[in-house]
Amino acid sequence: METQDFLPGPWHAASLRVRYQESDQMGVVYHSNYLNWFEIGRTEMLRGLGFSYLELENRGVLLPVTSAELQFKRSAKYDDTIAVYARMSSFTPLRLAFDYEVRRVSGQELSGSGLYGSDAAVLHNNNGESFAAGFLASAAGELLVTGSTGHAWVNREFRPVRLDRTLPQVYGAIVEALRKEKGTI
Repeated sequence: METQDFLPGPWHAASLRVRYQESDQMGVVYHSNYLNWFEIGRTEMLRGLGFSYLELENRGVLLPVTSAELQFKRSAKYDDTIAVYARMSSFTPLRLAFDYEVRRVSGQELSGSGLYGSDAAVLHNNNGESFAAGFLASAAGELLVTGSTGHAWVNREFRPVRLDRTLPQVYGAIVEALRKEKGTI
């Protein structure tokens, strides 16, 4: 099977507080930090699906970024609580793509004492539904940045690999996890 019939999946939310070193003297987040936050979002999403990126690397499969795009709407600022929403927008045996939204969230949208990662907080969507596992039907909060990244499945020599042939059990498990998460494929 070359490609999957794919609808963008549900958003996976990871939350964090903007640190001082991520901002300039005016307290505005420096633009390159959003790419780091995208990485947190997709890493936590994979973890939410039952796979750690480290586990994939240990099995000889890497997922380098092949493209990145960001659109800035508003600035995040020092000490803001933000949610990084990530979802798969494309998934094939050769490639993977993600969409992102970075949003400033308030106490009403974010409950729980901990921050950072999918298990640290309970997020609520605009309808008041809570999603403890980190997956949401829609994103909540003030939209700051949108973006996307493209990735290719490669081996340790950075040669392209087909995930369905290299790690068929991982490929099948990801497909099954995506099916369970709101029937995305």
